[in-house]
Amino acid sequence: MILGTVLSFLFLISSCNKNKLHPVPNLPFNVNININLPSYSGLQNIGGYAYVDNYGSKGVVVYRRSIDEFVAFDRQSTADGGQECGGVEIDEENTLIVNDVCGDSQFSLYDGSVIQGPAEFGLRGYRTIFDGTYTLNISN
Repeated sequence: MILGTVLSFLFLISSCNKNKLHPVPNLPFNVNININLPSYSGLQNIGGYAYVDNYGSKGVVVYRRSIDEFVAFDRQSTADGGQECGGVEIDEENTLIVNDVCGDSQFSLYDGSVIQGPAEFGLRGYRTIFDGTYTLNISN
């Protein structure tokens, strides 16, 4: 019992420290989007994606993994210079890859991890909650 409590506490502390080290600022927001709107129509199908502007650091990219599962990531690259540069963009030839427009880093749209390049951190992820019909909540 005590060992479990100690391990949980250590995990919590290490998670907090990792979050503080992440180069993308943790800016609070909470937004609902309607995936039936034309600007988010890419999210109506599994494997689709859409950009959500004006939230997070550089905007948000959302990907639909399955019927009821979505992932969302900040568009700010975690590589050096990510703050000054434009947001990451989906690769036109492989929509599961996100390219750093100012550098050589690439990230997975599926889970935000670094695929290649100098970035040491994956993309900052955000919580998503889908109501099962048309409303997707994205928050941090």
